[in-house]
Amino acid sequence: MSSAHSPPDPPLAYRDARFLDSDDARPVRILSEYLAPLAAFTRERVHDTVVFFGSSRLREDGAMGRYYEDARHLARLVTQWARSLPDERHRLVVCSGGGGGVMEAANRGAVEAGGRTIGLNIGLPHEQRPNSYLLPELSFEFHYFFMRKLWFAHLARAIVAFPGGFGTLDEVFETLTLAQARKLDRRICVVLYGSAYWREIVNFDALVRHGVIAADDLRLFDFADDPEGALRILQQRIELDGDVSTPAIAKSATSKRGASTPPP
Repeated sequence: MSSAHSPPDPPLAYRDARFLDSDDARPVRILSEYLAPLAAFTRERVHDTVVFFGSSRLREDGAMGRYYEDARHLARLVTQWARSLPDERHRLVVCSGGGGGVMEAANRGAVEAGGRTIGLNIGLPHEQRPNSYLLPELSFEFHYFFMRKLWFAHLARAIVAFPGGFGTLDEVFETLTLAQARKLDRRICVVLYGSAYWREIVNFDALVRHGVIAADDLRLFDFADDPEGALRILQQRIELDGDVSTPAIAKSATSKRGASTPPP
């Protein structure tokens, strides 16, 4: 006579890996990529950021190695400036995409200046691996590109875009689109580093000439060619308001149609 066996207890839904990896749980995964960084930034008292964009392929000893060194030097300068601010919160923390090249250089320079630094990494098949200068408590791995880009814009007071490819162009023009469309309640200072590069790959004047952007849209960004010059632009353009919340999250601007401002 066989003995009766009780069926195993079903797992709790939030501990069920099979469910969490399913299509049905995609909203849960998306929300997690918002809430986990938010909890970390709140815990670590990160207030706002200066984001460095640029190619992961630019190496310290490569043909465009000067951009690596310039990003490293500028990140040191920004961090030294941020640490001099009379504020107990962590202001203007250097943030990058967490990978190699320009991203590594920015995180490295911030660490060398004795500051904290953030990496918003994303898993890619070949190119993207977290660099060795990231702090464990401020290093994040994303699956969804759009959630990663939300966090770039959500805390940024400025971005500095070094030469890069499709990814850098995507990040730069998404930021410029938000600024042009006035979709954020504060200005993000945009610096295009390496004027010869940027003027060669994007004919900004032609965009104005063809009438697809306004002449005033060219004022949404500045060019810089040396770290000290870039720092001066950041110091002139970044608006350090009296927001006491940590993190100081940018919110969607009020609609011109009269709708109330949506929650963050």
